Amino acid sequence: METKLPVLPEATNFSTVAFILGSPWGLALTWLLLINLITFFVFGFDKLKAKWKETHETTRRVPEKTLFFLSAIGGSLGALLGMKVFRHKTLHKTFRFGIPAILLLQVVVVGGLWVYFHSNW
Repeated sequence: METKLPVLPEATNFSTVAFILGSPWGLALTWLLLINLITFFVFGFDKLKAKWKETHETTRRVPEKTLFFLSAIGGSLGALLGMKVFRHKTLHKTFRFGIPAILLLQVVVVGGLWVYFHSNW
């Protein structure tokens, strides 16, 4: 008489979760996705508060240094998209030139790290 073993789930079903939890690249991608979404919505929230402040003088806005901080820790793409979509902070030279400069610096650093760790020196 032949005994059949129980069918176990294949490992490929959890490959995405394993990639995110077990890989530094997965964690980095998750971080970038989250921080960019947060930054995008904070720009939208600040635009909403700016509109509200026109009629309610006591309304507090999101400080500009907070917007720059969110951009600097990885949310620069979300900041650029927030600026475009919500038409917010587009007349400020510090944002118009600063946010793309932060994004460019982040791309150069990541590219430099990639070249450093993948070169055959």
